Amino acid sequence: MSKAKKAGRDLSHLTAEQHYVTQQEGTERAFSGQYWDEKRAGAYHCVVCEQPLFASSHKFDSGTGWPSFWQPIEESVLESREDRTLWMRRTEVHCANCGAHQGHVFPDGPKPTGLRYCINSAALVLKPAEDAEEA
Repeated sequence: MSKAKKAGRDLSHLTAEQHYVTQQEGTERAFSGQYWDEKRAGAYHCVVCEQPLFASSHKFDSGTGWPSFWQPIEESVLESREDRTLWMRRTEVHCANCGAHQGHVFPDGPKPTGLRYCINSAALVLKPAEDAEEA
């Protein structure tokens, strides 16, 4: 059970796919999510609790079909754990605030970190920079 469910957080705003990805540690199909090819400036927030997780300036085209980032906004916004599903060892990442599954991190990203945070669009909501400037 996720931290969000344990805390009694309202999840009624999530679509079926968002619930599957964030609460059941699912994965959306490659090239199917709304943010894999997104170019607007802004910040990507957790779809469950709205915690800011990634800056668009850290996003890059990994060619994988999922939004990819070379670092989070701050290390403390994510928690990780080993994932041994699908007969492989991977590192799964979750929102540190609510525990929502985001995706995985791999050691094959660009400099300066060498990391690739491969994140599901369904786990994110983009708050474009122009929206932040207007507020």
